[in-house]
Amino acid sequence: MQSSISLSLSSPSTICRSDSSSSAVSNANVNLLNPRSLRFCGLRREDFGLNSSLSTHRIQSLSNATRRPCSNRIVASSAGNGAASKGFDYDLVIIGAGVGGHGAALHAVEKGLKTAIIEGDVVGGTCVNRGCVPSKALLAVSGRMRELQNEHHMKSFGLQVAAAGYDRQGVADHANNLASKIRSNLTNSMKSLGVDILTGFGTVLGPQKVKYGDTVITAKDIIIATGSVPLVPKGIEVDGKTVITSDHALKLEFVPQWIAIVGSGYIGLEFSDVYTALGSEVTFVEALDQLMPGFDPEIGKLAQRVLINPRKIDYHTGVFASKITPAKDGKPVTIELIDAKTKELKDTLEVDAALIATGRAPFTQGLGLENINVQTQRGFVPVDSRMRVIDASGELVPHLYCIGDANGKMMLAHAASAQGISVVEQVTGKDHVLNHLSIPAACFTHPEISMVGLTEPQAREKAEKEGFEIGIAKTSFKANTKALAENEGEGLAKLIYRPDSGEILGVHIFGMHAADLIHEASNAIALGTRIQDIKYAVHAHPTLSEVIDELFKAAKVKANTSSPVAEPVAA
Repeated sequence: MQSSISLSLSSPSTICRSDSSSSAVSNANVNLLNPRSLRFCGLRREDFGLNSSLSTHRIQSLSNATRRPCSNRIVASSAGNGAASKGFDYDLVIIGAGVGGHGAALHAVEKGLKTAIIEGDVVGGTCVNRGCVPSKALLAVSGRMRELQNEHHMKSFGLQVAAAGYDRQGVADHANNLASKIRSNLTNSMKSLGVDILTGFGTVLGPQKVKYGDTVITAKDIIIATGSVPLVPKGIEVDGKTVITSDHALKLEFVPQWIAIVGSGYIGLEFSDVYTALGSEVTFVEALDQLMPGFDPEIGKLAQRVLINPRKIDYHTGVFASKITPAKDGKPVTIELIDAKTKELKDTLEVDAALIATGRAPFTQGLGLENINVQTQRGFVPVDSRMRVIDASGELVPHLYCIGDANGKMMLAHAASAQGISVVEQVTGKDHVLNHLSIPAACFTHPEISMVGLTEPQAREKAEKEGFEIGIAKTSFKANTKALAENEGEGLAKLIYRPDSGEILGVHIFGMHAADLIHEASNAIALGTRIQDIKYAVHAHPTLSEVIDELFKAAKVKANTSSPVAEPVAA
């Protein structure tokens, strides 16, 4: 399937973050003021160069991309790392220093575990180096360009702006500099917190034993957090210049006049936003019968009307790009399209460049999984609802966990971090199951798209199977004062819920700052808050948050009683 969907709802589990020690209660006031407790997009405060008053532990990670030859080097931390459990070099070793490994390591430090992180490439993994961080830098540019180019929009404010232009290298430098800064701050924060950063290719040799380079270490518990790489279907030749993946596109080495984007999921949509703002024409190639598969259909339809139809974008749906040949000797990039059902040749495109945005594949080769009798499934490491690795016989591998893109439950950086934190809770004595239906996702187009929980078709299927009714409530950004003040009234928020109990099944938002607005809903799902309770929450006026306020107030709940929603059963 040629759609770059990084959110999978096929494996819901359960979220409920709580401290495992009673001291967390007595120290509540201290923790509220502790900068270490603040997170930005899955990263800690220290990652942005902000000092923390605490120091303790550190992270270990193996990169989310192709790993370099190991240099068998230990970066000593400046803070004490505690003492490991008797008979082990470390309490916890994490293979992979992406956002997932980083989140697990910092939480392990807070719990007093002696921690190490193995990284074979660069700290930060896909998100920091080739994903969320640099892509948001490019999208920040595209958002400003789009606004400055919209003469009608500017005139509505009474503003007159000369023709907007851009410096391609300057835009590329902005993305690269941001990634470098966050990567550097991430590394320094781990050192200062006492996490041992071990450089090399991490391999599991056996139970509680890991090798990196020529060095073998032992750990009471091991977490695999090696992430993913761009998925390139068969028949597509990537040259890194005219046929590229998202890794190459983020470098913005050139802006093609006409680019085909294979896949219309998150990755494809975001890059279409960037390229069209910078002047490119875009053609989507999507294997499914509609664009933006995976989004709630109603939200997807509205998003297509705003993000696709008015822009220099056309599309082919229900087709595979069976063969893509890079530009060469003055000839353009050629793309052969075949019907997704009949496999017959349907069309041939000639474009200046092609971006392969068909999703991501787990990076799990070379981990030594055969040493512990573990067989991957389509490259993913099989795990249970507690991220414990399952071997080929269906048995749990003791003291071995896998988080993030490598297990395929939900391929989002913040999901990986949440999974890592959940694992640390378990290894420190508190049972914890993460509810993946409470984890939000966002697409940072202009306007943005965000979602949490079930889509309407998924909710209706669940309702039919379990014998209950669902309710739908909607609110428009056109009724929001702040959105109108910004001349950004195009948008919709949608709530899917159970009228009989007030349980929130899903929330979907398309509109200005949708990615920021979704968290009130995701936290409500995580905490089991019912609509009849949350509708009394007070929101500042005038703010965009009132869109969500009105959404909950619009729901028609039959139940008058308030009680926590039953804890969802993990899949």
